[in-house]
Amino acid sequence: MLTDVPAREAPASPPLARVHDDTHPSVKGEPMLGIDNIQGNIIDGFKKDFQTMLFLEVVAPDDFKGWLERLVPFVATAREVIAFNELFKAIRRRRDVETRTVQATWINIAFSYRALQKIGADLTPDFRDVAFREGMAARSADLSDPTDPNAEGHQKNWVVGGEGNEADVVLIVASDSQDDLLAEVQRIEDTIYGAASRGGTVVHSGVRVIYKQHGATLPQPLTGHEHFGFLDGVSQPGIRGRLSDDKTNVLTPRQNPDEEKHMDQGKPGQDLLWPGEFVFGYQGQVRTGTDITVPGPKSHAGPPWADDGSFLVFRRLRQDVPGFHDFLDATAHKFGLMRGQFGAKCIGRWPSGAPIMRTERKDNIKLANDDCANNNFEFRGEEEEEDAGGARASALAAAAPPVRIDEAMCKKDGFDPAPPDPDARICPAAAHIRKAYPRDDERETESGNPSGEQEPLNEVTTQTHRLLRRGIPFGEPFMPTLRPDPKDTGDRGLLFLAYQTSIVEQFEFVTKHWFNDPNFKDGGAGHDPILGQSNGRNGSRERSFRFTFKDKHGAEHTEDVKLPTDWVIPTGGGYFFAPSIKALRKLARVSGRRGAAAGE
Repeated sequence: MLTDVPAREAPASPPLARVHDDTHPSVKGEPMLGIDNIQGNIIDGFKKDFQTMLFLEVVAPDDFKGWLERLVPFVATAREVIAFNELFKAIRRRRDVETRTVQATWINIAFSYRALQKIGADLTPDFRDVAFREGMAARSADLSDPTDPNAEGHQKNWVVGGEGNEADVVLIVASDSQDDLLAEVQRIEDTIYGAASRGGTVVHSGVRVIYKQHGATLPQPLTGHEHFGFLDGVSQPGIRGRLSDDKTNVLTPRQNPDEEKHMDQGKPGQDLLWPGEFVFGYQGQVRTGTDITVPGPKSHAGPPWADDGSFLVFRRLRQDVPGFHDFLDATAHKFGLMRGQFGAKCIGRWPSGAPIMRTERKDNIKLANDDCANNNFEFRGEEEEEDAGGARASALAAAAPPVRIDEAMCKKDGFDPAPPDPDARICPAAAHIRKAYPRDDERETESGNPSGEQEPLNEVTTQTHRLLRRGIPFGEPFMPTLRPDPKDTGDRGLLFLAYQTSIVEQFEFVTKHWFNDPNFKDGGAGHDPILGQSNGRNGSRERSFRFTFKDKHGAEHTEDVKLPTDWVIPTGGGYFFAPSIKALRKLARVSGRRGAAAGE
């Protein structure tokens, strides 16, 4: 079925074809990724409109391992997901509309540390990440989640993942069709609750469902947006690596036509990172130096069987949509601004997704809809970079031949470039997108390093704290009316999902030392107004947010605004590990009967 939704993405490449154009240059030194072994939601993402998460408790480990063995063939691989996504993009690009010509339903699975202990996985050497071993509930207060036991966001009140209802296993089921999704979830639940037969004996699943969570892309006009009304998922890191022995068969096409950045970016503004930041067993980013293109050491989780796996962080974040809108209205009115103007200062983007770094005074839908332009900016600006040490082009880029403008290559856009903003006059230092990803922002020392050492803030260190986000909204959209709807529970928000190879240095670092630090990156900048949290005296959750704006006469003002409460409340969560396909098979064979170990 065709819809009138226009295609909104960078140019697509033919699916799994060995394309030989400038978007697929020869990448000497980049690894071949184990796409038959890596689960499919990690490096490319399911990108589905409908999703259900099943949270399971393991009650009989031996039975569970038999059930897992029967499930493994249904777990989607990266190869399958990449092939489908490229085919889907190619069809959509040719037809220039969203289409249901090809559809798929995917399953992935991840385990808590407790689950691995229950089933007898080989944990010697143990997982190095202390956050994974301890679990999110035990570390909730360190994330500045509410510590008042009566608060909705206190971990003991979570619908899943809090003390007493932590899940051992999470199944992610995603589909292009709601009917297909429901059918697949029903099939899985039948295998859980309906005993199977093997060799004349009855075999149970060994697990029970403790919570089921549905998520879905919001309907028009909010499609692609989160419940507050802002476009979501614009800025994702690109990943270096190849899909085959062919050195031009890259995972992330090089679509930036700028010769100095062509080899080191996907879409313009999308820096390419080494895969070890997100998948174990590959080289990650360097932690020191000045060049983000230089690979660092390989990342390993601890147990050797964990290579090609990734840590999965889950947060169920309820959004108080009317409360946030009331705050925007009141604050904008106070300073003589439109609600959209002040909201753009809070987020760093207009609701359309257009970055205020490239269109400060008003929204620009055309810019927002251009995926080759809407993420192409820095905060300090290239002039600052050149003053500080010259162009950042890598040796590969310097030696590359001139770039042709092929069909799949982004064109040089005609929008105003982002001016340097080191003093955060355009995009506030506490704006959500600047807190979440400081890009080229710099500061000499960073007091919030979990190791206790002083870490400078620059592009090299920033790229070691990135996340692959795979979230999706849940709940019905808020529809403001003259009278509040008494049937509206307000239970809507975001199912935050993110993959990484260090929960401590990636998810927790960004949360504790960027979102929640009122002095990052500048003293007194305030908290991230969206995800920042603070536990004050007597249970106060009050925070602050500093922003600069120009009034109707062109005079510049800097104001500190009080954020009286939370508009994003944690109501569930967990730390999980998504093993490789080979590791899943090994885990399914771990038993006293067979004597197999997951590390064999």
